[in-house]
Amino acid sequence: MTRKNQDNNTKTDAIIYLRVSTEEQVDNFSLDTQEDLCRKEAIRKGYRVVKVFREEGKSAKTITGRPVLVELLQYCKKNKRTLGSVIIYRLDRLSRQTSDYLSIRKSLISYDIKLLSASEPTGTSPTDTLLETIMASFAQHDNDVRSERTRNGMYARFKSGLITRKPPLGYKMDANKFPIEDPESWDKMIHAWDLMAIGNTSLIEITKIMNEMGLHTIYKGKEIKLKVPTVQRMLRNKFYAGVLTSATYKEEVQGQHRPMISLEQFYKVQNALDGRCVNKPVVNIKRVRNNKVFPLRRIIKCAECGKGITAGWSKGRSKDYPYYRCSSKCHTASIRAEKLDEEVVRLLQTISPSKECIELFSQYVVEEYEKRLKNFKKAKNVADSEIERLKDMRKVLVQKNMMGVYTDEIFMEQNALIEKNLQKAHVAKSNSTLEKYDIHKLSDFIKETLGDLGATYKRSTVPQIKALIGSIFPNGITYDFNGTLNPEINPMYKSIFNFNTQGVALGDPTQNRTAVTRMRT
Repeated sequence: MTRKNQDNNTKTDAIIYLRVSTEEQVDNFSLDTQEDLCRKEAIRKGYRVVKVFREEGKSAKTITGRPVLVELLQYCKKNKRTLGSVIIYRLDRLSRQTSDYLSIRKSLISYDIKLLSASEPTGTSPTDTLLETIMASFAQHDNDVRSERTRNGMYARFKSGLITRKPPLGYKMDANKFPIEDPESWDKMIHAWDLMAIGNTSLIEITKIMNEMGLHTIYKGKEIKLKVPTVQRMLRNKFYAGVLTSATYKEEVQGQHRPMISLEQFYKVQNALDGRCVNKPVVNIKRVRNNKVFPLRRIIKCAECGKGITAGWSKGRSKDYPYYRCSSKCHTASIRAEKLDEEVVRLLQTISPSKECIELFSQYVVEEYEKRLKNFKKAKNVADSEIERLKDMRKVLVQKNMMGVYTDEIFMEQNALIEKNLQKAHVAKSNSTLEKYDIHKLSDFIKETLGDLGATYKRSTVPQIKALIGSIFPNGITYDFNGTLNPEINPMYKSIFNFNTQGVALGDPTQNRTAVTRMRT
Protein backbone atom coordinates (compact mmCIF):
# COMPACT_ATOMS: atom_id res chain seq x y z
CA MET A 1 0.00 0.00 0.00
CA THR A 2 1.37 3.45 -0.90
CA ARG A 3 2.01 6.22 1.61
CA LYS A 4 -0.69 8.33 -0.04
CA ASN A 5 -3.33 5.62 0.37
CA GLN A 6 -2.24 5.08 3.97
CA ASP A 7 -2.66 8.81 4.73
CA ASN A 8 -6.06 8.84 2.98
CA ASN A 9 -7.28 5.89 5.03
CA THR A 10 -6.18 7.49 8.32
CA LYS A 11 -7.69 10.93 7.65
CA THR A 12 -10.93 10.78 9.61
CA ASP A 13 -11.57 14.52 10.08
CA ALA A 14 -14.35 16.13 8.08
CA ILE A 15 -15.87 19.59 7.68
CA ILE A 16 -19.40 20.53 6.68
CA TYR A 17 -20.31 23.35 4.30
CA LEU A 18 -23.85 24.73 4.48
CA ARG A 19 -25.36 27.37 2.23
CA VAL A 20 -28.85 28.72 1.82
CA SER A 21 -30.18 31.62 -0.23
CA THR A 22 -32.94 33.97 0.86
CA GLU A 23 -35.48 32.28 -1.40
CA GLU A 24 -34.62 28.84 -0.02
CA GLN A 25 -34.99 30.04 3.56
CA VAL A 26 -38.56 30.96 2.73
CA ASP A 27 -39.10 27.39 1.53
CA ASN A 28 -37.91 26.03 4.90
CA PHE A 29 -34.66 24.76 3.35
CA SER A 30 -32.79 25.84 6.48
CA LEU A 31 -29.16 25.52 7.48
CA ASP A 32 -30.12 23.44 10.51
CA THR A 33 -31.89 20.88 8.29
CA GLN A 34 -28.83 20.61 6.05
CA GLU A 35 -26.47 20.28 9.02
CA ASP A 36 -28.50 17.48 10.59
CA LEU A 37 -28.41 15.41 7.38
CA CYS A 38 -24.70 16.11 6.82
CA ARG A 39 -23.79 14.98 10.34
CA LYS A 40 -25.71 11.74 9.83
CA GLU A 41 -23.77 11.19 6.57
CA ALA A 42 -20.48 11.81 8.43
CA ILE A 43 -21.37 9.18 11.07
CA ARG A 44 -22.36 6.71 8.36
CA LYS A 45 -19.03 7.20 6.54
CA GLY A 46 -16.98 7.09 9.75
CA TYR A 47 -15.86 10.74 9.83
CA ARG A 48 -15.49 13.09 12.78
CA VAL A 49 -16.87 16.59 12.11
CA VAL A 50 -14.29 19.14 13.29
CA LYS A 51 -15.76 22.34 11.85
CA VAL A 52 -18.99 23.62 10.25
CA PHE A 53 -19.00 26.44 7.71
CA ARG A 54 -22.36 28.25 7.45
CA GLU A 55 -23.14 30.68 4.59
CA GLU A 56 -26.56 32.31 4.80
CA GLY A 57 -28.41 34.33 2.19
CA LYS A 58 -25.77 33.92 -0.54
CA SER A 59 -26.37 32.98 -4.16
CA ALA A 60 -24.39 30.16 -5.79
CA LYS A 61 -24.16 31.84 -9.20
CA THR A 62 -20.53 32.82 -8.60
CA ILE A 63 -17.80 32.24 -6.02
CA THR A 64 -17.27 35.96 -5.51
CA GLY A 65 -19.30 37.41 -2.70
CA ARG A 66 -19.16 34.15 -0.69
CA PRO A 67 -16.52 34.75 1.99
CA VAL A 68 -17.32 31.57 3.93
CA LEU A 69 -16.60 29.38 0.87
CA VAL A 70 -13.28 31.18 0.36
CA GLU A 71 -12.48 30.59 4.04
CA LEU A 72 -13.33 26.88 3.60
CA LEU A 73 -10.93 26.46 0.69
CA GLN A 74 -8.14 28.14 2.67
CA TYR A 75 -8.89 25.85 5.63
CA CYS A 76 -8.66 22.79 3.36
CA LYS A 77 -5.27 23.91 2.07
CA LYS A 78 -3.88 24.42 5.58
CA ASN A 79 -5.29 21.16 7.01
CA LYS A 80 -4.94 18.83 4.02
CA ARG A 81 -2.81 16.34 6.04
CA THR A 82 -5.60 15.61 8.54
CA LEU A 83 -8.75 16.54 6.63
CA GLY A 84 -10.33 13.65 4.77
CA SER A 85 -13.65 14.95 3.52
CA VAL A 86 -15.87 17.99 2.82
CA ILE A 87 -19.52 17.08 3.33
CA ILE A 88 -22.34 19.03 1.69
CA TYR A 89 -26.06 18.42 1.60
CA ARG A 90 -26.30 18.70 -2.20
CA LEU A 91 -23.85 19.48 -5.00
CA ASP A 92 -25.55 22.75 -5.90
CA ARG A 93 -24.73 24.00 -2.35
CA LEU A 94 -21.15 24.31 -3.56
CA SER A 95 -21.91 26.08 -6.83
CA ARG A 96 -24.59 26.35 -9.52
CA GLN A 97 -22.00 27.10 -12.18
CA THR A 98 -20.44 23.96 -13.69
CA SER A 99 -17.06 25.62 -14.29
CA ASP A 100 -16.86 26.87 -10.68
CA TYR A 101 -17.90 23.48 -9.32
CA LEU A 102 -15.23 21.65 -11.32
CA SER A 103 -12.60 24.18 -10.25
CA ILE A 104 -13.44 23.64 -6.55
CA ARG A 105 -13.54 19.88 -7.10
CA LYS A 106 -10.10 19.97 -8.72
CA SER A 107 -8.67 21.91 -5.75
CA LEU A 108 -10.04 19.35 -3.27
CA ILE A 109 -8.61 16.44 -5.30
CA SER A 110 -5.19 18.12 -5.29
CA TYR A 111 -5.44 18.26 -1.46
CA ASP A 112 -6.49 14.56 -1.43
CA ILE A 113 -9.83 15.52 0.16
CA LYS A 114 -13.06 13.77 -0.75
CA LEU A 115 -16.27 15.60 -1.58
CA LEU A 116 -19.35 13.88 -0.17
CA SER A 117 -23.01 14.70 -0.73
CA ALA A 118 -25.59 13.67 1.86
CA SER A 119 -28.34 13.28 -0.75
CA GLU A 120 -26.54 12.38 -4.02
CA PRO A 121 -24.06 9.72 -5.14
CA THR A 122 -20.46 10.98 -5.03
CA GLY A 123 -17.07 9.30 -5.26
CA THR A 124 -13.74 9.13 -7.06
CA SER A 125 -14.55 6.52 -9.72
CA PRO A 126 -15.00 7.61 -13.36
CA THR A 127 -18.73 6.85 -13.13
CA ASP A 128 -19.09 8.89 -9.94
CA THR A 129 -17.18 11.78 -11.49
CA LEU A 130 -19.40 11.68 -14.60
CA LEU A 131 -22.57 11.69 -12.48
CA GLU A 132 -21.27 14.58 -10.39
CA THR A 133 -20.51 16.63 -13.52
CA ILE A 134 -23.96 15.88 -14.97
CA MET A 135 -25.69 16.87 -11.72
CA ALA A 136 -23.62 20.07 -11.55
CA SER A 137 -24.68 20.83 -15.14
CA PHE A 138 -28.32 20.27 -14.16
CA ALA A 139 -27.89 22.78 -11.32
CA GLN A 140 -26.51 25.37 -13.73
CA HIS A 141 -29.30 24.64 -16.21
CA ASP A 142 -31.90 25.10 -13.49
CA ASN A 143 -30.25 28.36 -12.46
CA ASP A 144 -30.14 29.59 -16.07
CA VAL A 145 -33.84 28.78 -16.54
CA ARG A 146 -34.71 30.70 -13.38
CA SER A 147 -32.62 33.67 -14.52
CA GLU A 148 -34.29 33.66 -17.94
CA ARG A 149 -37.73 33.58 -16.35
CA THR A 150 -36.76 36.46 -14.08
CA ARG A 151 -35.41 38.49 -17.00
CA ASN A 152 -38.51 37.81 -19.08
CA GLY A 153 -40.71 38.79 -16.15
CA MET A 154 -38.80 42.02 -15.60
CA TYR A 155 -38.93 42.85 -19.31
CA ALA A 156 -42.68 42.17 -19.41
CA ARG A 157 -43.15 44.47 -16.42
CA PHE A 158 -41.03 47.15 -18.10
CA LYS A 159 -43.02 46.88 -21.35
CA SER A 160 -46.23 47.28 -19.39
CA GLY A 161 -44.95 50.58 -17.98
CA LEU A 162 -44.02 49.43 -14.46
CA ILE A 163 -40.68 49.70 -12.69
CA THR A 164 -38.96 46.99 -10.65
CA ARG A 165 -36.76 49.28 -8.57
CA LYS A 166 -37.34 52.03 -6.03
CA PRO A 167 -38.97 55.10 -7.65
CA PRO A 168 -37.14 58.45 -7.60
CA LEU A 169 -37.67 61.22 -5.08
CA GLY A 170 -41.23 62.52 -5.20
CA TYR A 171 -42.74 59.04 -5.60
CA LYS A 172 -43.17 56.03 -3.34
CA MET A 173 -44.30 52.43 -3.79
CA ASP A 174 -47.77 51.44 -2.58
CA ALA A 175 -48.69 48.01 -1.20
CA ASN A 176 -49.08 46.65 -4.75
CA LYS A 177 -45.59 47.78 -5.83
CA PHE A 178 -47.03 50.61 -7.93
CA PRO A 179 -45.35 54.07 -7.91
CA ILE A 180 -47.62 56.78 -6.52
CA GLU A 181 -47.17 60.40 -5.42
CA ASP A 182 -45.34 60.94 -2.15
CA PRO A 183 -47.32 63.71 -0.39
CA GLU A 184 -44.27 64.80 1.59
CA SER A 185 -42.06 65.55 -1.43
CA TRP A 186 -44.34 65.75 -4.51
CA ASP A 187 -45.04 69.51 -4.48
CA LYS A 188 -41.46 70.31 -3.47
CA MET A 189 -40.06 68.38 -6.45
CA ILE A 190 -42.50 70.15 -8.81
CA HIS A 191 -41.21 73.48 -7.49
CA ALA A 192 -37.61 72.36 -8.08
CA TRP A 193 -38.39 71.38 -11.69
CA ASP A 194 -40.14 74.73 -12.26
CA LEU A 195 -37.11 76.63 -10.98
CA MET A 196 -34.76 74.71 -13.28
CA ALA A 197 -37.06 75.19 -16.28
CA ILE A 198 -36.74 78.98 -15.91
CA GLY A 199 -33.06 78.57 -16.79
CA ASN A 200 -31.34 80.93 -14.33
CA THR A 201 -30.67 78.49 -11.47
CA SER A 202 -27.44 76.50 -11.27
CA LEU A 203 -27.14 72.91 -10.05
CA ILE A 204 -25.39 74.08 -6.91
CA GLU A 205 -28.16 76.56 -6.19
CA ILE A 206 -30.99 74.11 -6.85
CA THR A 207 -29.28 71.51 -4.65
CA LYS A 208 -29.13 74.03 -1.80
CA ILE A 209 -32.78 74.99 -2.33
CA MET A 210 -33.90 71.35 -2.35
CA ASN A 211 -32.02 70.64 0.89
CA GLU A 212 -33.58 73.74 2.48
CA MET A 213 -37.01 72.46 1.45
CA GLY A 214 -36.31 69.26 3.37
CA LEU A 215 -35.81 66.97 0.38
CA HIS A 216 -33.40 64.09 1.04
CA THR A 217 -32.60 60.51 0.09
CA ILE A 218 -32.64 57.45 2.33
CA TYR A 219 -29.59 55.19 2.57
CA LYS A 220 -29.58 52.25 4.99
CA GLY A 221 -32.41 53.82 6.92
CA LYS A 222 -30.64 57.18 7.34
CA GLU A 223 -31.56 60.53 5.80
CA ILE A 224 -28.80 61.75 3.48
CA LYS A 225 -28.51 65.34 2.23
CA LEU A 226 -28.74 65.78 -1.50
CA LYS A 227 -25.47 66.24 -3.39
CA VAL A 228 -25.01 67.97 -6.74
CA PRO A 229 -24.40 64.71 -8.73
CA THR A 230 -27.51 63.17 -7.15
CA VAL A 231 -29.65 66.16 -8.14
CA GLN A 232 -28.21 66.08 -11.65
CA ARG A 233 -29.19 62.40 -12.02
CA MET A 234 -32.70 63.24 -10.83
CA LEU A 235 -33.07 66.05 -13.36
CA ARG A 236 -31.89 63.71 -16.13
CA ASN A 237 -34.46 61.05 -15.21
CA LYS A 238 -37.27 60.81 -17.76
CA PHE A 239 -39.41 58.96 -15.22
CA TYR A 240 -40.62 62.35 -13.97
CA ALA A 241 -42.08 63.00 -17.45
CA GLY A 242 -43.95 59.68 -17.41
CA VAL A 243 -41.46 57.73 -19.55
CA LEU A 244 -39.53 54.60 -18.56
CA THR A 245 -36.02 54.21 -19.96
CA SER A 246 -33.61 51.29 -19.73
CA ALA A 247 -29.99 50.83 -20.67
CA THR A 248 -30.61 47.07 -20.75
CA TYR A 249 -33.57 47.03 -23.14
CA LYS A 250 -32.49 50.18 -25.06
CA GLU A 251 -36.00 51.45 -25.56
CA GLU A 252 -38.55 53.76 -24.00
CA VAL A 253 -42.13 53.00 -22.94
CA GLN A 254 -44.93 55.07 -21.48
CA GLY A 255 -45.14 54.50 -17.74
CA GLN A 256 -48.36 53.78 -15.86
CA HIS A 257 -47.48 56.27 -13.12
CA ARG A 258 -48.65 59.88 -13.00
CA PRO A 259 -46.11 62.22 -14.67
CA MET A 260 -44.81 65.01 -12.47
CA ILE A 261 -43.87 67.26 -15.42
CA SER A 262 -44.53 67.45 -19.15
CA LEU A 263 -42.05 66.23 -21.77
CA GLU A 264 -41.67 69.82 -22.93
CA GLN A 265 -40.62 70.93 -19.45
CA PHE A 266 -38.26 67.96 -19.15
CA TYR A 267 -36.45 68.88 -22.37
CA LYS A 268 -36.28 72.55 -21.35
CA VAL A 269 -34.46 71.47 -18.19
CA GLN A 270 -32.13 69.23 -20.24
CA ASN A 271 -31.37 72.20 -22.46
CA ALA A 272 -30.53 74.25 -19.37
CA LEU A 273 -28.39 71.47 -17.87
CA ASP A 274 -26.41 71.05 -21.08
CA GLY A 275 -25.16 74.62 -20.67
CA ARG A 276 -24.32 74.20 -17.01
CA CYS A 277 -21.07 73.56 -15.16
CA VAL A 278 -21.97 71.43 -12.16
CA ASN A 279 -19.17 72.91 -10.05
CA LYS A 280 -19.91 76.61 -10.49
CA PRO A 281 -22.95 78.91 -10.33
CA VAL A 282 -24.28 80.17 -13.64
CA VAL A 283 -23.30 83.79 -13.08
CA ASN A 284 -21.00 85.18 -10.44
CA ILE A 285 -22.81 88.35 -9.39
CA LYS A 286 -22.32 90.72 -6.51
CA ARG A 287 -24.81 91.01 -3.70
CA VAL A 288 -27.81 93.07 -4.79
CA ARG A 289 -28.83 95.92 -2.51
CA ASN A 290 -32.49 96.90 -2.75
CA ASN A 291 -32.76 99.76 -0.27
CA LYS A 292 -35.95 101.69 -0.95
CA VAL A 293 -34.33 104.88 0.43
CA PHE A 294 -31.54 104.66 -2.18
CA PRO A 295 -33.14 103.18 -5.34
CA LEU A 296 -30.63 104.97 -7.62
CA ARG A 297 -27.48 103.59 -6.00
CA ARG A 298 -25.15 102.17 -8.71
CA ILE A 299 -27.72 103.14 -11.40
CA ILE A 300 -26.61 106.77 -11.62
CA LYS A 301 -22.93 107.15 -12.58
CA CYS A 302 -20.42 109.87 -11.84
CA ALA A 303 -19.89 112.02 -14.95
CA GLU A 304 -16.17 112.38 -14.25
CA CYS A 305 -14.96 108.89 -13.27
CA GLY A 306 -17.83 106.81 -14.70
CA LYS A 307 -18.32 104.77 -11.52
CA GLY A 308 -21.73 104.20 -9.97
CA ILE A 309 -22.62 106.55 -7.16
CA THR A 310 -22.98 105.20 -3.66
CA ALA A 311 -25.21 106.34 -0.82
CA GLY A 312 -25.21 106.84 2.89
CA TRP A 313 -26.54 108.85 5.78
CA SER A 314 -25.26 112.19 7.02
CA LYS A 315 -25.86 113.28 10.58
CA GLY A 316 -27.83 116.48 10.97
CA ARG A 317 -28.80 118.52 14.00
CA SER A 318 -32.05 116.71 14.63
CA LYS A 319 -31.88 113.61 12.44
CA ASP A 320 -29.88 111.74 9.78
CA TYR A 321 -30.31 112.62 6.08
CA PRO A 322 -29.84 110.33 3.05
CA TYR A 323 -27.22 111.44 0.50
CA TYR A 324 -25.73 110.19 -2.77
CA ARG A 325 -22.00 110.63 -3.44
CA CYS A 326 -19.32 109.39 -5.84
CA SER A 327 -18.07 105.95 -4.85
CA SER A 328 -14.47 106.73 -5.91
CA LYS A 329 -14.55 110.09 -4.05
CA CYS A 330 -13.39 112.01 -7.11
CA HIS A 331 -16.00 114.56 -6.02
CA THR A 332 -16.36 115.86 -2.51
CA ALA A 333 -19.85 117.12 -3.33
CA SER A 334 -22.97 115.11 -2.59
CA ILE A 335 -26.67 115.44 -3.26
CA ARG A 336 -29.69 114.77 -1.10
CA ALA A 337 -31.43 111.53 -2.07
CA GLU A 338 -34.89 113.09 -2.42
CA LYS A 339 -33.51 115.87 -4.66
CA LEU A 340 -31.90 113.38 -7.05
CA ASP A 341 -35.14 111.39 -7.09
CA GLU A 342 -37.05 114.55 -8.06
CA GLU A 343 -34.63 115.28 -10.91
CA VAL A 344 -34.98 111.73 -12.24
CA VAL A 345 -38.78 112.02 -12.05
CA ARG A 346 -38.68 115.30 -14.03
CA LEU A 347 -36.41 113.68 -16.62
CA LEU A 348 -38.79 110.74 -17.05
CA GLN A 349 -41.76 113.09 -17.37
CA THR A 350 -40.09 115.00 -20.17
CA ILE A 351 -39.52 111.86 -22.21
CA SER A 352 -42.94 110.26 -21.59
CA PRO A 353 -44.52 109.46 -24.97
CA SER A 354 -47.65 111.28 -26.07
CA LYS A 355 -51.05 109.63 -25.89
CA GLU A 356 -51.10 109.33 -29.67
CA CYS A 357 -47.73 107.51 -29.64
CA ILE A 358 -48.84 105.11 -26.90
CA GLU A 359 -52.01 104.22 -28.81
CA LEU A 360 -49.95 103.57 -31.90
CA PHE A 361 -47.43 101.44 -30.00
CA SER A 362 -50.20 99.41 -28.33
CA GLN A 363 -51.76 98.72 -31.71
CA TYR A 364 -48.38 97.61 -33.04
CA VAL A 365 -47.88 95.25 -30.08
CA VAL A 366 -51.31 93.65 -30.61
CA GLU A 367 -50.65 93.12 -34.31
CA GLU A 368 -47.20 91.65 -33.65
CA TYR A 369 -48.64 89.40 -30.95
CA GLU A 370 -51.29 87.99 -33.27
CA LYS A 371 -48.75 87.47 -36.06
CA ARG A 372 -46.24 85.72 -33.80
CA LEU A 373 -48.94 83.61 -32.17
CA LYS A 374 -50.00 82.40 -35.58
CA ASN A 375 -46.39 81.56 -36.49
CA PHE A 376 -45.90 79.83 -33.15
CA LYS A 377 -48.89 77.58 -33.74
CA LYS A 378 -47.47 76.61 -37.11
CA ALA A 379 -44.07 75.90 -35.56
CA LYS A 380 -45.76 73.85 -32.85
CA ASN A 381 -47.46 71.65 -35.44
CA VAL A 382 -44.13 71.20 -37.24
CA ALA A 383 -42.47 70.26 -33.93
CA ASP A 384 -45.20 67.70 -33.21
CA SER A 385 -44.65 66.08 -36.62
CA GLU A 386 -40.88 66.06 -36.07
CA ILE A 387 -41.31 64.44 -32.64
CA GLU A 388 -43.46 61.64 -34.09
CA ARG A 389 -40.97 61.10 -36.92
CA LEU A 390 -38.06 60.84 -34.48
CA LYS A 391 -39.99 58.39 -32.28
CA ASP A 392 -40.63 56.16 -35.30
CA MET A 393 -36.92 56.32 -36.17
CA ARG A 394 -36.06 55.22 -32.64
CA LYS A 395 -38.40 52.23 -32.86
CA VAL A 396 -36.77 51.12 -36.11
CA LEU A 397 -33.32 51.65 -34.55
CA VAL A 398 -34.19 49.45 -31.56
CA GLN A 399 -35.58 46.70 -33.79
CA LYS A 400 -32.47 46.64 -36.00
CA ASN A 401 -30.22 46.57 -32.94
CA MET A 402 -32.12 43.61 -31.50
CA MET A 403 -31.92 41.83 -34.87
CA GLY A 404 -28.16 42.38 -34.99
CA VAL A 405 -28.23 44.71 -37.99
CA TYR A 406 -26.77 47.56 -35.93
CA THR A 407 -24.04 47.00 -33.35
CA ASP A 408 -24.39 48.43 -29.84
CA GLU A 409 -21.89 51.17 -30.68
CA ILE A 410 -23.87 52.29 -33.75
CA PHE A 411 -27.10 52.07 -31.75
CA MET A 412 -25.76 54.26 -28.93
CA GLU A 413 -24.42 56.83 -31.38
CA GLN A 414 -27.64 57.06 -33.42
CA ASN A 415 -29.87 56.95 -30.35
CA ALA A 416 -27.95 59.87 -28.80
CA LEU A 417 -28.43 61.85 -32.03
CA ILE A 418 -32.18 61.12 -32.04
CA GLU A 419 -32.44 62.12 -28.37
CA LYS A 420 -30.66 65.40 -29.07
CA ASN A 421 -33.04 66.19 -31.95
CA LEU A 422 -36.01 65.25 -29.76
CA GLN A 423 -34.79 67.67 -27.14
CA LYS A 424 -34.56 70.47 -29.72
CA ALA A 425 -38.05 69.73 -31.02
CA HIS A 426 -39.60 69.73 -27.54
CA VAL A 427 -37.79 72.93 -26.57
CA ALA A 428 -38.95 74.61 -29.80
CA LYS A 429 -42.48 73.49 -28.99
CA SER A 430 -42.42 74.95 -25.48
CA ASN A 431 -40.17 78.00 -25.89
CA SER A 432 -42.98 80.48 -26.47
CA THR A 433 -45.11 81.81 -23.61
CA LEU A 434 -47.38 83.85 -25.87
CA GLU A 435 -50.44 81.73 -25.15
CA LYS A 436 -50.16 82.47 -21.43
CA TYR A 437 -50.67 86.24 -21.83
CA ASP A 438 -53.84 88.28 -22.20
CA ILE A 439 -52.81 90.73 -24.90
CA HIS A 440 -55.51 93.24 -23.95
CA LYS A 441 -54.31 93.36 -20.33
CA LEU A 442 -50.78 93.77 -21.63
CA SER A 443 -51.90 96.66 -23.83
CA ASP A 444 -53.52 98.36 -20.83
CA PHE A 445 -50.31 97.86 -18.84
CA ILE A 446 -48.26 99.52 -21.60
CA LYS A 447 -50.57 102.54 -21.66
CA GLU A 448 -50.49 102.90 -17.88
CA THR A 449 -46.70 102.50 -17.67
CA LEU A 450 -45.67 104.73 -20.57
CA GLY A 451 -48.38 107.36 -20.07
CA ASP A 452 -46.49 109.02 -17.22
CA LEU A 453 -43.02 107.60 -16.59
CA GLY A 454 -42.53 109.87 -13.59
CA ALA A 455 -45.61 108.49 -11.85
CA THR A 456 -44.52 104.96 -12.79
CA TYR A 457 -41.16 105.61 -11.11
CA LYS A 458 -42.78 106.83 -7.89
CA ARG A 459 -45.00 103.76 -7.45
CA SER A 460 -42.35 101.20 -8.42
CA THR A 461 -40.25 99.03 -6.13
CA VAL A 462 -36.44 99.17 -6.27
CA PRO A 463 -36.13 96.17 -8.66
CA GLN A 464 -38.85 97.70 -10.86
CA ILE A 465 -37.02 101.05 -10.89
CA LYS A 466 -33.84 99.30 -11.98
CA ALA A 467 -35.72 97.51 -14.76
CA LEU A 468 -37.44 100.75 -15.88
CA ILE A 469 -34.31 102.89 -16.03
CA GLY A 470 -32.21 100.03 -17.40
CA SER A 471 -34.60 99.54 -20.34
CA ILE A 472 -34.82 103.24 -21.23
CA PHE A 473 -31.19 104.13 -20.42
CA PRO A 474 -29.19 100.92 -21.08
CA ASN A 475 -25.87 102.72 -20.49
CA GLY A 476 -27.14 104.38 -17.33
CA ILE A 477 -27.45 108.06 -16.42
CA THR A 478 -24.47 110.25 -15.56
CA TYR A 479 -24.58 113.05 -13.00
CA ASP A 480 -21.94 115.77 -12.59
CA PHE A 481 -23.02 116.85 -9.06
CA ASN A 482 -23.75 120.30 -10.44
CA GLY A 483 -27.37 119.42 -11.02
CA THR A 484 -27.08 118.03 -14.55
CA LEU A 485 -28.29 114.58 -15.61
CA ASN A 486 -26.89 113.26 -18.89
CA PRO A 487 -28.93 110.29 -20.08
CA GLU A 488 -28.36 108.21 -23.21
CA ILE A 489 -31.76 106.96 -24.33
CA ASN A 490 -32.22 103.50 -25.82
CA PRO A 491 -32.48 103.88 -29.64
CA MET A 492 -35.54 101.62 -29.69
CA TYR A 493 -37.33 103.76 -27.12
CA LYS A 494 -36.16 106.92 -28.91
CA SER A 495 -37.75 105.71 -32.15
CA ILE A 496 -41.07 105.36 -30.31
CA PHE A 497 -40.80 108.73 -28.59
CA ASN A 498 -39.52 110.78 -31.57
CA PHE A 499 -41.90 109.54 -34.26
CA ASN A 500 -43.00 112.00 -36.94
CA THR A 501 -46.75 112.56 -37.41
CA GLN A 502 -46.39 114.62 -40.58
CA GLY A 503 -47.61 113.31 -43.91
CA VAL A 504 -50.43 111.18 -42.55
CA ALA A 505 -54.02 112.19 -43.24
CA LEU A 506 -56.13 113.18 -40.23
CA GLY A 507 -58.84 110.84 -41.46
CA ASP A 508 -56.67 107.75 -41.28
CA PRO A 509 -58.88 104.64 -40.66
CA THR A 510 -56.80 103.66 -37.62
CA GLN A 511 -57.46 107.13 -36.11
CA ASN A 512 -53.69 107.55 -35.82
CA ARG A 513 -51.70 110.16 -37.71
CA THR A 514 -48.76 107.75 -37.80
CA ALA A 515 -49.44 104.49 -39.62
CA VAL A 516 -48.43 101.25 -37.96
CA THR A 517 -46.38 100.35 -41.02
CA ARG A 518 -44.26 103.49 -40.50
CA MET A 519 -43.96 102.71 -36.82
CA ARG A 520 -42.75 99.22 -37.66
CA THR A 521 -40.12 100.72 -39.97
